[in-house]
Amino acid sequence: MTTLHLSAAEALAGTLTDGCVLAVGGFGLSGIPADLIEAVRDSGVRGLTVVSNNMGVDGLGLGLLLEAGQVRKVIASYVGENRLFAEQFLDGRLEVEFSPQGTLAERLRAGGSGIPAFYTKTGVGTQVADGKPHADFDGQRYVQERAIIADVSLVRAHTADTAGNLTYRHTARNFNPVVATAGRLTIAEAEHIVVAGELDPNRVITPGVYVQRLVPATTREKPIEQRTVRQRDTVDTTFSTEGALR
Repeated sequence: MTTLHLSAAEALAGTLTDGCVLAVGGFGLSGIPADLIEAVRDSGVRGLTVVSNNMGVDGLGLGLLLEAGQVRKVIASYVGENRLFAEQFLDGRLEVEFSPQGTLAERLRAGGSGIPAFYTKTGVGTQVADGKPHADFDGQRYVQERAIIADVSLVRAHTADTAGNLTYRHTARNFNPVVATAGRLTIAEAEHIVVAGELDPNRVITPGVYVQRLVPATTREKPIEQRTVRQRDTVDTTFSTEGALR
């Protein structure tokens, strides 16, 4: 059963403990549960293991938890946009487990599907595979990867109903669906919340059975991680009477 809460802090109440495993949806700053991340920071919980595609950027997203010194270990596929992350890693203050992006997604999906481990060719012969079991299938070498199950999963949805069914918008869908399934307890923040039955079942990406707590997302400007623009083409707007009459 999904319960509706008025604030992110209320939704997180009683869920976090020092040293717990926290899985967080999003990709960079796209589709991140910003309210819930800030509530985690404000909770003061320490020693977190954070599972996410990456750790946001300095001062935004999961970067806030790094700034507050609340993260002990990170399991991620990409961390190149966060300077503080690099500093903490190089100083030995942060343990890091790199996982190829597709492998990370599958580890989360497996965790949500009750599959304890699986084999993949990705990473064979690299440091990613060091110390892990290997097996041969049809003459090919594979490495075993363990599933990930989080104590708490935090996700961001575009629309939810009061039964906890979730839909996502465009690229904000990214890691959110697999993170939602991988949590023993999943909390979702949603931009729009409708009454159960109003959401088209064909649009549901995450069934409500995976979501235990739901909170409306606050309205905020969505940050852009890397803004790229091109020079606007100049257009000759002069009007020639002679040319128009030809």
